[in-house]
Amino acid sequence: MNTILPMDDQALELERIFHQQKEAYSQQPYPSLEQRKAQLQTLKELLVRHQDEIAEAISQDFSNRSKDETLLFELMTSISGIKHSLKNLKKWMKPEKRDVGILFQPAKAYIRYQPVGVVGVVVPWNYPLFLAVGPLAQAIAAGNRVMLKMSEFTPVFSALFKRLIAENFSDDQICVVTGDAQVAQSFTALGFDHLLFTGATSIGKHVLRAAAENMTPVTLELGGKSPAVVASDAELTETAKRIVFGKAMNAGQTCVAPDYAFVHSSQVEQFITAYKAALEQFYPGDIQNNPDYTAIISERQFLRLQSYLTDAEQKGANVILLKGEDSQRRMAHRIVTGVSDDMLLMQNEIFGPVLPVVAYQSMDEVIEYINGHDRPLALYYFGYNKAEQQRVLNHTHSGGVCLNETLLHVGQEDMPFGGIGPSGMGHYHGVEGFKTFSHAKSVFERPKFSMMKLVYPPYGTAIQQWIYKLFIGTVKKLQK
Repeated sequence: MNTILPMDDQALELERIFHQQKEAYSQQPYPSLEQRKAQLQTLKELLVRHQDEIAEAISQDFSNRSKDETLLFELMTSISGIKHSLKNLKKWMKPEKRDVGILFQPAKAYIRYQPVGVVGVVVPWNYPLFLAVGPLAQAIAAGNRVMLKMSEFTPVFSALFKRLIAENFSDDQICVVTGDAQVAQSFTALGFDHLLFTGATSIGKHVLRAAAENMTPVTLELGGKSPAVVASDAELTETAKRIVFGKAMNAGQTCVAPDYAFVHSSQVEQFITAYKAALEQFYPGDIQNNPDYTAIISERQFLRLQSYLTDAEQKGANVILLKGEDSQRRMAHRIVTGVSDDMLLMQNEIFGPVLPVVAYQSMDEVIEYINGHDRPLALYYFGYNKAEQQRVLNHTHSGGVCLNETLLHVGQEDMPFGGIGPSGMGHYHGVEGFKTFSHAKSVFERPKFSMMKLVYPPYGTAIQQWIYKLFIGTVKKLQK
């Protein structure tokens, strides 16, 4: 797919590659540990060797994104995930022993994790490297073939990644696909053995419908309005820094960015002052010339964010400009107070450098509000009262949680990452990712000698009566 083909030809080309991968999988349905590790090692070396090109390509797509931001939060996290798989893959591939009931002895029972076949991955624009390499690495660790559909909104990086993969892997092992929304529709309609989609909840619904036609298992990594809860005992200066870090990273264009913050009504002004100071510390000087301040990905997204602010002001909110002016898609950071649920920025995931602050009187009020809305992808609690921490953990649902931090739970390779309800289904990372892209095949193994003949028909024998009495009697004793 080096040239732009008519849509029908593009769909046919996708079908060709898909069936090529299916055929290659049928020829080698269970790659060895050594083969899988070799592929992971090749992928890791590719990323290290081309790290500067990757950072530059992503920056071009955004019009500006800090090289350090890409290296720290896309390249390093991707390499960390690959290293984790390399370290643990031998253990993950071992059959997992399970108990056999006394009635069925002697026998063995175990789970054998088998590659599912061909995995499809739909990659979003906001973290185009990390959200491609993460599922890719875990899918090949599980022994699969992989097709990736890159975002049309990161054309420079998508073209680079397509070239790098093609130079290091055959099409029947890993293939990168580029193209617009129509290509994405054709891609998700393929009969994958597993499909992972990262993106907006609204698009996730269409992906789920398309996958249902082929009974394709789906992992959906979506988003939602992830709250930051600032308890009354939180240390505001440090709390504000950690929320700014989570909100300003990638200019807020992060699926787990804190979307809005609950702050006790007596501390709102103090919090805003601390938040502004942290922003100044992180991004000193003019944001238009600060290389660390990421731009909004497109004019369309920039105008969407502006429309949210206009809508909020028209409905009575107070929009506080914290730093700089909007120019060339570099959007000045804002806090919004006096918000209400009829405002667009409280109805939709913001995905930008705007933080609504909601004043509260009691934690009951906070928990009730969170539970009255869609379950978010993340929740961030700031405060050191252990009882209140546990109360929030026990009485709210979210995909993941950080206590006194933002974002960093996603970077923990030994913890599953995923949403719940409208924020997603399924999860990956670490051993959970390996299992997501594997079929857990139950195997029951009987030796040559078997006691089962004691319970074969005809029924009603003395030995069967003794077995019934022994087993049912044991159950009765346990119930007493």
